[in-house]
Amino acid sequence: MRFLTGGESHGPSVTAIIEGMPAGLSVPVEAIDRELARRQTGHGRGGRMKIEADRVEILGGVLGGQTIGGPVVLRISNRDWRNWKERWSAGDLPPLTVPRPGHADWAGMTKYALDDARLILERASARETAARVAVGAVARTLLHEFGLCVGSTVIAIGSVTATVPDTSWNAIWDRSERSPVRCADEDASLRMIETIDEAAADGDSLGGLFLVTATGVPPGLGSHAHWDRRLDAQLAQAILSIPAVKGVEIGPAFDNACLRGTQVHDAIKLDARGNVARLTNRAGGIEGGISNGQPIIVRAAMKPIPTTISPQESVDLASGSPAYTEYQRSDVCAVPPAAVVGEAMVSWVLAVSLKDKLGGDSLAEMKAHHEAWNCHGS
Repeated sequence: MRFLTGGESHGPSVTAIIEGMPAGLSVPVEAIDRELARRQTGHGRGGRMKIEADRVEILGGVLGGQTIGGPVVLRISNRDWRNWKERWSAGDLPPLTVPRPGHADWAGMTKYALDDARLILERASARETAARVAVGAVARTLLHEFGLCVGSTVIAIGSVTATVPDTSWNAIWDRSERSPVRCADEDASLRMIETIDEAAADGDSLGGLFLVTATGVPPGLGSHAHWDRRLDAQLAQAILSIPAVKGVEIGPAFDNACLRGTQVHDAIKLDARGNVARLTNRAGGIEGGISNGQPIIVRAAMKPIPTTISPQESVDLASGSPAYTEYQRSDVCAVPPAAVVGEAMVSWVLAVSLKDKLGGDSLAEMKAHHEAWNCHGS
């Protein structure tokens, strides 16, 4: 299984093509639209979200609401296109020659030998993640067929850190859904909103941390045999591909690094039924690149969005003179929607791993293989 996305931030649409999705899988449009709507929420979003009302069109690979084995083609229209169409066609958009620190502007201009940063930022924009969320929603439908669930919660914005409640993951996700900043800690949520508003008033931006968790994951996904088949490595790459995410860990990895081995590794015991059980999950659900049956826990660090109302020092590449950045419409804080994108990427990686493990070109085949796997004690 693989997917590709296409389209520019202010072009007609963003699109995605999914290859390898098994036939016979129900793909309700409303489920994809629900995930797209979740991505658009969050305190600190910019003016673009007041324009867009993301809805998916399924243009191929699905008939009668079910996949048919061919590539699934998804399209999400950009409403903002109508505000840009004539200017694009008339060539009435002046080139952007002052690269913004922290963006792909200068690196992309250098790589592709371009003299206009607009040609880079249009594709580097996080608008592309709308297509990924749609892909992730399709992946979720496959995961749900086998009892896997994925959710997220925000655990820090700026200097405000939340306490993750000592309750079930479902309860944590439910609380997060009711928060304007997708945080399950109500007191921290209020302080996060305040710090976002303060940053906005100062013409600045904020980053933070979010946690993506997958439950119901069976042991045996991924592999220790090759570097590119390790599940934790695949998850890390997927999460780091999200714009502005610069760090990732599986479980409390950085805390574990400061402890002794006997304090870190999860003891193996047998429960009353003779099944392997763990009392802790410091491994984050993955050992040796393979899922171990525990919830998979991925934490991601997102830097503050580089686009700020307050100008930043740069250089005008057209003249070679010092210059300040020109503000381009952006969010103040995008950690809450980034958590939803994180869910999509984790869902995709797990769906790929599940299909690799079970095999089959149809959902019926996958379920038959899953039943046979369970019968052998997995």
